Amino acid sequence: MGIFIGIIILGIILLVLGVAVEAAKILIYIGIAVIVIGLIVALLRYIRSRA
Repeated sequence: MGIFIGIIILGIILLVLGVAVEAAKILIYIGIAVIVIGLIVALLRYIRSRA
């Protein structure tokens, strides 16, 4: 579970950097994608552990 929290934190950092650096707008989309993937994986692990 720790690696997925790390992925989510990485996504948040990339999102903040993407907002701060106007020239690197692609970081915003990468950050959003990493956050979404991390949340989906964490949710799937939570559902499987409860099954």
